[in-house]
Amino acid sequence: MSAVHSEQVSMLEGHAHSGRSPEWWGMVFFIASEALIFANFIAAFLYLEIRGLQIPGGSWVLPSGEHLPVLFPAINTIFLLGSSIPARIAGAAAARGDRKRLIIGLLCTVILGAIFIGGQAFEYYSLYSEGFNLGYKTFGSAFFLLTGFHGLHVTVGLIFLIICLIRAIRGDFSKTKHFAVEAGEMYWHFVDGVWIFVFSTVYLLPFLLPH
Repeated sequence: MSAVHSEQVSMLEGHAHSGRSPEWWGMVFFIASEALIFANFIAAFLYLEIRGLQIPGGSWVLPSGEHLPVLFPAINTIFLLGSSIPARIAGAAAARGDRKRLIIGLLCTVILGAIFIGGQAFEYYSLYSEGFNLGYKTFGSAFFLLTGFHGLHVTVGLIFLIICLIRAIRGDFSKTKHFAVEAGEMYWHFVDGVWIFVFSTVYLLPFLLPH
């Protein structure tokens, strides 16, 4: 009887360990709530964009009359999306207890994310120099609100990953204790994925809509 009971307990423990932790589900729900906020912002931007392009002459353009430059943001996008690769490497290394690959993965992710933020800051400076700012019609406020909101999330993600990097260097993580890295990776993939929709809506869609 005791042997059967022990076997049942072992099966229950194995099932419990194979499931997701409450912290993991909490992170999922947090990301889902953030996704809803982004969905509302993107929907509002789309509405204003389509409405603006229906005005004779088109009002959804820069003061110069041109669309937003696409090449530089596209290159910047490559850096951000590419940062998901070392983030995944870091997450996998943390699960294996591989401290060296964890540190390298986190470091590369932070560097690529910082390049993206630096590129976005340079883009903002260039646009401001051309007279495109928050006060420029509806376009200016909508553009800086949506892209700036995303940039804020990338910055928060960078801070979180830097903290994880410092902890990894100190040796705080192990094969069984690394949820902070897992949460950081989940959040980073989220901001990367959201940027695909933001980039498509802000930079690419105006070329597809009639104007």
